Amino acid sequence: MLDFTWKVFSQTGNVDTYLLFKEIEVERQERPESTDAELADADFPIF
Repeated sequence: MLDFTWKVFSQTGNVDTYLLFKEIEVERQERPESTDAELADADFPIF
């Protein structure tokens, strides 16, 4: 998601897209384990 947001910003120069990119970046730094947990949940769904 971060790469996509950066790509859209770099192609459009849209300030709102840049702010979204920074928001996602900060959130990812605060919770780096969230991506791993989401992937683990996808592999082992809880019924």
